[in-house]
Amino acid sequence: MSSSEATAYSHGASGVSLLAETIGANLRRIAAEHPDAEVLVDVPTGRRWTYAAFDTETDALARGLIAAGLHARDRVGIWAPNCAEWVQLQYATAKAGIILVNINPAYRSHELSFPLRQSGVRVLVSAERFKTSDYCAMIGEVRPDLPELEEVIYLGTPRWDGLFEAASAGSNAGSDPLREREASLSFDDPINIQYTSGTTGFPKGATLSHHNILNNAFFIGEGCRYSAADRVCIPVPFYHCFGMVLGNLACTTHGACIVIRLLASIRLRH
Repeated sequence: MSSSEATAYSHGASGVSLLAETIGANLRRIAAEHPDAEVLVDVPTGRRWTYAAFDTETDALARGLIAAGLHARDRVGIWAPNCAEWVQLQYATAKAGIILVNINPAYRSHELSFPLRQSGVRVLVSAERFKTSDYCAMIGEVRPDLPELEEVIYLGTPRWDGLFEAASAGSNAGSDPLREREASLSFDDPINIQYTSGTTGFPKGATLSHHNILNNAFFIGEGCRYSAADRVCIPVPFYHCFGMVLGNLACTTHGACIVIRLLASIRLRH
């Protein structure tokens, strides 16, 4: 890295050091410390994950995304209300160095196309419907104007399940594409794009790094005095920083448990 490209840090005195990890490395460390503790409870479906199981499943999903041809810094959008799959994709994309683009579940067709086009989403992971919104129909309406959108994967379908099953694709004896990918990542890499509400014009996209959101979450968790004994119900939307950062990541940086309780949950096919 040349001197003109060097990253500068400025921070005040603190008795607690910033986390110098990627999100994937942090999850792996916490999972090793609390393998049998629950990390995620999805009340609507009754599903539960321990830290060890969640770490393993998000590894498999990350490998599936890599096998699907997604490179580091490629954009994957997520358009769904709160569900366990949202959380799985959040950590799997981080492990694979893929930038997750958060899409507001309340968007209508004319609102959906802008962030997908502006961020250059290659793959969109979506619910099929939510409440009265037919996501499939709305995506079909805007897709002709999105040349960079190569694939739409609907939650609960064989294609989504296939990402986990494709974990071994592209692996050779003695090699692991996920470990190779993680070795190339830096905690300063961009990992998430979140959009403003757009009330004064088009929404503005904010590109965030592992370092940004992991430390934001960690210090929120410190302020809340979270520990591995805590279970935190997160009713706020995951697409917003409150949900995925101050909610999910604040829990996992402290070994706490994320509890999803959504009355109007999405319907998944099994």
